[in-house]
Amino acid sequence: MLLTILGGCGAWPAAGQACSGHLVEHDGFRLLVDLGHATVPRLLERVGADQIDAVFISHGHPDHCADLNPLLRARTMRDDPPAPLPVYSLPGALDAVLALDRPGVLTDAYALHEFTAGSGFDIGPFRVQTRLLPHSVPNAGIRLTAGGRVLAYTGDSGPSPDRVELARGADLLLAEATHVEQVPEDSRRYLTSARQAGRQAMEADARHLVLTHLQPGTDASAARAAAGAAGYDGEIGIATSGLSFDLS
Repeated sequence: MLLTILGGCGAWPAAGQACSGHLVEHDGFRLLVDLGHATVPRLLERVGADQIDAVFISHGHPDHCADLNPLLRARTMRDDPPAPLPVYSLPGALDAVLALDRPGVLTDAYALHEFTAGSGFDIGPFRVQTRLLPHSVPNAGIRLTAGGRVLAYTGDSGPSPDRVELARGADLLLAEATHVEQVPEDSRRYLTSARQAGRQAMEADARHLVLTHLQPGTDASAARAAAGAAGYDGEIGIATSGLSFDLS
């Protein structure tokens, strides 16, 4: 299983960067997990829009799904459009982004599969298990298993025992860590710090921790240090456009 980071900024893309977006590949199958602002240009540097096999969106905030629109446009506004793209999301999460174009423009570009958080299903070679994690809108954390390897991704979420269970024994935990040490009081139910993510990775016994969704301007080295100070002694990375992780 190969994970490539398309973007790792929270809220808006910093200069030269992109918001949350990830390309996960296994046995020739290409799955996109989230498609926030500015992720499609990074994707198209690597593969064509018609070479994507499926999309999974954790929740409906635009820094996680806005670039679904240009991806679908790139697939359908051509002389030889590919088959409809399977898109997986929680009910209603994509209503806004799918309504950006006039009615009918993208109808044949996608096949929407809405699921209930907590359910499991297959996407190509991946076994998918989802969990509802606390955020200001419904958010599905995802655990992907393929080839004997496990990738866990939180989307955006406040601290929860379910984050630990989602990541239990994972080869790589891709964890939202918007803030370094302290989450502002009005966001503590909905977001997590790098220190909290480090503690959760330790409790889950995850082999590798990658911090993502850092607020633009955050000191990445401080975030990495905070996660390590929480007791996690595995490898700690920062999600940055272009980085790849081979889980094998």
